[in-house]
Amino acid sequence: MKKGIFITFEGSEGSGKSTQSRALAAYLKSKGYNVLYLREPGATAIGEKIRRILLDKVNSSMAETTETLLYMAARAQIVKEKIIPALLRGVIVISDRFLDSTLAYQGYGLGINFKSIESIGEFACAGIKPDFTLIMDLSCSKGLSRVGKVKDRIESRALSYHERVRIGYLDLARQNQKRIKLIPVKDKESTKKQVIEAVEEFLRCHFPRYAARIGRLKL
Repeated sequence: MKKGIFITFEGSEGSGKSTQSRALAAYLKSKGYNVLYLREPGATAIGEKIRRILLDKVNSSMAETTETLLYMAARAQIVKEKIIPALLRGVIVISDRFLDSTLAYQGYGLGINFKSIESIGEFACAGIKPDFTLIMDLSCSKGLSRVGKVKDRIESRALSYHERVRIGYLDLARQNQKRIKLIPVKDKESTKKQVIEAVEEFLRCHFPRYAARIGRLKL
């Protein structure tokens, strides 16, 4: 029954996924597409409250399972409240993070069982899966240097944790080559060009009716 397209952005801290996902949304809107841009966790009143709990450094004693379930709870809300209605209307939904984040951050990063994440994810996401995912890849040291001095609860974790997360993303990219495109992060504009070219190619191959309005790439 899904009519729209679901595109997700992933990447470790400071990789530029938020910047590039917003840039893609603006680009597609400029081409005349109906686009909904979302961020995870958040984008709903309930999701934003959960986001504050998850990122607050005061909550240093949060259990790994609690963290995982809170991310899933925020995701369940955004799927029901935002993503499903938009897809049924034929909208292109662009989300800054989705289930791959939990696999990378809580699975590879914290050691939560992958099958448990996938099982709970299937329940929370109501069967909704991304059509196309772009992973922004950058070394963890460079990424964390971009974050700034004030870091949230997740950003404040040890470099070794963030390196496990990056390894997780690289593994996910290898395992899901038809869905996931790995984007080596360079400067902002060249990375933006890579992203747009990858999305345009994806639309031409898999959703030709959506690609009709896309002409020669102009940046």
